[in-house]
Amino acid sequence: MIDPQLDGKVALVTGANHGIGAATARALAAQGASVFVTYLRVALEDFGISEQEAGRATIPGETLYRVNQARAADEVTQAIRDDGGRAVELEADLTDPATVPQLFEAAEAALGPVDILVNNACHCVPETFLPAGHLVGNRGEGDDLKTVSAEGIDQHFAVNSRATALMMAEFARRHVERDASWGRVINISTDGASGFGGNVSYGASKHALESYSRAAAGELGRYGITVNVLSLGAVQTGWISPDHEEEIKRGYSVQHLGQPADVANVVVFFASEQAWWITGQLLYVGGGHVMPL
Repeated sequence: MIDPQLDGKVALVTGANHGIGAATARALAAQGASVFVTYLRVALEDFGISEQEAGRATIPGETLYRVNQARAADEVTQAIRDDGGRAVELEADLTDPATVPQLFEAAEAALGPVDILVNNACHCVPETFLPAGHLVGNRGEGDDLKTVSAEGIDQHFAVNSRATALMMAEFARRHVERDASWGRVINISTDGASGFGGNVSYGASKHALESYSRAAAGELGRYGITVNVLSLGAVQTGWISPDHEEEIKRGYSVQHLGQPADVANVVVFFASEQAWWITGQLLYVGGGHVMPL
């Protein structure tokens, strides 16, 4: 058995109230890391979802995905504690730059200095360059796309790009100030980042995240910090409807729909001691959906 040597490390995982973030928090805790979980619940009314609709949402699709986003993270942290691990949660809005140092202060007060940073939180509302009247849903439930707007661009970049950059900068500052020599940053992107029709602002903001990550890897390696990116294919976090699942599987070399735990396992590897000489890399995690040659 490989020992990733994460016992006693402290991890900060954003967007960890459901899906990939929650699975990542549990996977790191299972390896002995203490986990600080951050998240922000969405307002279901912003998506036109009533309490009655939310209560009936059991089949994957847009409604269930938003219901999952509206959850608190106490179930995640309690499950970790029930298994003997250490975990603390805090709801925080990453669109506010002042939140970033506050998160690290809270994590240090509760668990100790952060060794592993997983930037998983994202804002994703499908946008397109198509004008109104020509919009077609792309998420498998007939939802309406929005034409790209200044507000939509700003919202995507505030969470997916700016917050990630500020989190890395704060992580690096504290790491250097305490003269630490071991650090890991794992950022979550999408394999549509180079150009994502139907999700144009989401894709572009993730492309910026990838650029920030490469720059950080080049500058921070001297301090023992590695920075890597996971470029994901489709992962079932509640948004993929059953009929769309089969369509997605047929387009993948390994015909398996990604699950949050599949991604969490790779995060653990990048955080591990075995990955210490890997940095500045973008790894496609998606069953062969993208295979650069």
